[in-house]
Amino acid sequence: MVSGLHIIIVNEVPAFEKEVFNLSTYLRGSIVLMFAIFLSKFLGFIYRMQFVRLTGEEAVGIYSTAYPAFIFFLSLIQLGIPIAITKIIAELRTRNAISDYFTVMRTSVIVTVVSMIIFTPIFIFVTPLISSNLLKNDAITMTLYVSIAIVPIAAAGGILRGFLQGIAKLEETAIAQLIEQIVRILLITFALPLFLTSSSPQEAAAYAMFLALVAEAASLLYLKWRYEKWKKQQTYTKSKKAYPLPPLFAIALPSSGSKLFGSFTWFLEPIIFIKALAITGISAVAATTLYGVISGVLVPLLLFPSFIPFALSIVLIPAVSDAYARKNYSLLKERIHLSLKFSTLTGCYAATLFYLHGGELVYELFHVENAEVYMKILSPIFFFYYIQSPLFSILQALNSSNSAFLNSLYGGVGKLLLLFFLASQAGIQEKGAIVAIGFGVLITSFLHIASLKQKKEAQIGFSFFALPYVVFLVTIITRPMLVSIGSQSLIIDCLLTLAYLTIGLLLFGQIRRKELSVIFKIAKSSKNRF
Repeated sequence: MVSGLHIIIVNEVPAFEKEVFNLSTYLRGSIVLMFAIFLSKFLGFIYRMQFVRLTGEEAVGIYSTAYPAFIFFLSLIQLGIPIAITKIIAELRTRNAISDYFTVMRTSVIVTVVSMIIFTPIFIFVTPLISSNLLKNDAITMTLYVSIAIVPIAAAGGILRGFLQGIAKLEETAIAQLIEQIVRILLITFALPLFLTSSSPQEAAAYAMFLALVAEAASLLYLKWRYEKWKKQQTYTKSKKAYPLPPLFAIALPSSGSKLFGSFTWFLEPIIFIKALAITGISAVAATTLYGVISGVLVPLLLFPSFIPFALSIVLIPAVSDAYARKNYSLLKERIHLSLKFSTLTGCYAATLFYLHGGELVYELFHVENAEVYMKILSPIFFFYYIQSPLFSILQALNSSNSAFLNSLYGGVGKLLLLFFLASQAGIQEKGAIVAIGFGVLITSFLHIASLKQKKEAQIGFSFFALPYVVFLVTIITRPMLVSIGSQSLIIDCLLTLAYLTIGLLLFGQIRRKELSVIFKIAKSSKNRF
């Protein structure tokens, strides 16, 4: 994985070539990171596909409904400590204060253990209440109990990841994530079928959560091994001191606020979803199953190509911050525009493909029927998801973190309010719920664009994204007129759609020679490098 940005200036090349070279260098710096994220997402996708095929939609619904609660529990336990560890260790690293590393780790472990002692009994007590009173489905209880057992393992892994990221050992954290995904796939493929011979959907979901625990433990063991190996190689003075709490919490608590809010809104999402559908007469079991299909099948498929903008968003903060600090506004504009262009194009390709072929892709991959209408609702909205992460990172880099957080807050609250209103309408029900889930993405993305528009140095407005979206709309309307959907094999159909969209983007000037030159230079340099 790549932690930063490498900028190379070559004075001997012409201006245009210099620009292209710098651009390609910037993007090439994120190639390894992009590949690691892609591999992790791909393995996670394989795991999810196997899970749906083996257990069925109801078990997936139970698992998907319990998972947000697990993430919320974990966020409460962690209190932003992993992020604080990374930042503090990175600062100490500049001073080569190795002895202080372990005082930070000692304090972090103590805080996390105390947090576990306080919150775990509360989690155990409220779990049946969450299942029966909030989610209206006692079948979820068993899975929630198993998820509580994962929390200490995941919290310990978070501490070690934070430390390794702080000392710039990003490849170890990437490998740990890959180990977790590989173990999950192996267990779900070979171990889970052994438990499914006579199990109910609720037992199948609980077994799957237990296998997630084993995979998390495997990842933790690897991280612990790498940590101990690195520690043995260091020369330092042992100290029994603890790192002071105020500077630790000064970083941890603000960081945890954003994460807690995000996990809390996700925690509320299935609760409101099920309660709203219950008003229209849909049973809790049916609503849970439907939520599982949406959050466990449709959304992951829609978001699968998002590894490109996600990787770009990680390298954006140091890249944009550097240009902004030096007041090099031409370079700042270049980096912002290029990142958003690649993110927008990714969203355009993804939205088009899933709108026209999403239903068939869901059936072929997951064996889930009748998903076409849901994919057609979500695809035009999720076009904007692909620009959300880069926009958030750009705002952070331009010292507008508060605006970025508030935009996310408004989007989260708006989604929940609209979810209850639309899902409770007898005429639209689940379709309304799907629109609401997507609406949160729309609100946040539009607010991010509005915030960035106020930054004159960025030179970005709504018009930047309007034309690619027009190309998307033109493609989904005219592509079936060219060759009817379903008249060819799925692969040929998808390739025809991608080719048709590419031609449209070229005609509308959304893919230009400069961007193509960047891609070719990246490919050439990557071939020589790797």
